[in-house]
Amino acid sequence: MNSHHQHAHQHHNNPQLHLCPPSQKSWFPWLVPLIFMVDVAAFVYSLYVNDCPSSSNDCILPELGRFAFQPFSQNPLFGPSTATLEKLGALEWKLVVNEGQSWRLISCIWLHAGVVHLVANMMSLLFVGVRLEQEFGFLKIGLLFVLSGFGGSLLSSLNLRSTISVGASGALFGLLGAMLSELITNWTIYANKCAALFTLIFVIAINLAVSLLPHVDACAHIGGFVSGFLLGFVLLIRPQFGYVNRKYVPAGYDKNLLKPRHKCYQYVLCVIAFVLLIAGYVTGLVILFTGKVTHIYLPIPSIDQKYHSIWVLLRQGTKTKYLEAYRFISMIRNTVLTFNFKDQNLSRLRK
Repeated sequence: MNSHHQHAHQHHNNPQLHLCPPSQKSWFPWLVPLIFMVDVAAFVYSLYVNDCPSSSNDCILPELGRFAFQPFSQNPLFGPSTATLEKLGALEWKLVVNEGQSWRLISCIWLHAGVVHLVANMMSLLFVGVRLEQEFGFLKIGLLFVLSGFGGSLLSSLNLRSTISVGASGALFGLLGAMLSELITNWTIYANKCAALFTLIFVIAINLAVSLLPHVDACAHIGGFVSGFLLGFVLLIRPQFGYVNRKYVPAGYDKNLLKPRHKCYQYVLCVIAFVLLIAGYVTGLVILFTGKVTHIYLPIPSIDQKYHSIWVLLRQGTKTKYLEAYRFISMIRNTVLTFNFKDQNLSRLRK
């Protein structure tokens, strides 16, 4: 028997050589396109409700009728007014806490401030979301999207008191965070691990840099990213490299050689992430609705938040100093805000 036939004979008589994992199941992506259509429909409806020509003669593209955009001085992103967004479900701290409208923590995810805002978010949604849904299915990605958006809204409502917030970018940052944790927890199945990790970190850093721009809800970005990062360890865990389900094991194979479904560190990360996630949500909700902490300051260097940090420090003084500090900070804030858009009530955007 020549060497070729001998090798073939050994291969045939050793069932362990035939053992290989089944191919990864690919899901048909329908949820992410549905979210895309819902967001677009919600934006069109917001323009319909806004009906700019009924209240202004300076609408952008008046040829569109009641779908025309607010004047550029009020909304430079080509969208409805702040009042319309608030009416339809924008996130506003006073309405959430004082009026019991906690549903705004979710409804704000589906609204957008303008065409520019909508296009930027929807491009990111399709670019990231479709691939994730193909790999992990609609249920996991749907939970990831909504819970990350909720986490972003929760942190935003804790930190922002004088503005409203809309947009899906908290949920989108959650998808980015989940991609990072998925890469970490499923480290054994990836080739070119370091290159993939550095590329993903670079993309995340670029997106987080956008949070430093004026009128961008950085808190929603951070809250969504952290929520998605923790959820990725829980929802997107995969079997380790070399794992084969017992139903695919041929007769005669030594089952003592089978690898466990997951590595120990995957279980540890899953449990830790789940505990941190629940603790974060519960703590945030308690703080928000009980008022135990009246202001949570994040040191993000945007113009109008800079003076919030001074305000938090000064408020620790006596009542007289408290009032003096309030007048001082109000004067500074009014001066600073004149350099921003003329409509000072413009919603803080989650770009």
